[in-house]
Amino acid sequence: MKRLLPSLRPRKRYLAIELISEDTTTRGELTREIYFAACSLLGDVSVSECDIKVLGFENGLGIIQCAHTKLSETRAALAVLTQVNRKRATVHVLGVSGTVKGATEKFLEGRVAFSINPLSLKP
Repeated sequence: MKRLLPSLRPRKRYLAIELISEDTTTRGELTREIYFAACSLLGDVSVSECDIKVLGFENGLGIIQCAHTKLSETRAALAVLTQVNRKRATVHVLGVSGTVKGATEKFLEGRVAFSINPLSLKP
């Protein structure tokens, strides 16, 4: 499969997040709740344009990928999230970066050991 030229690839933004919750949460549970919150706020078509993906999540910290033109919509969808697994929760955006490495180094490294599974980054 041929790769796209860099000028033709869609640009992404990476949000470093912290989940503040009453109970521990898995990556799958967080992903499901983010999509539910985004769909209820934006609708199915806008959510597909946002291209939201949870790249990594552990110990309450994670990285979320979205389209660069839909950053404000993605942040609004994260603000709407109020519960995960019927437990109160909220998502705090620590910062936004243009690369996964930048988001990890700037916003997550000082907090706890955080790593992203390289297999989850493949399209």
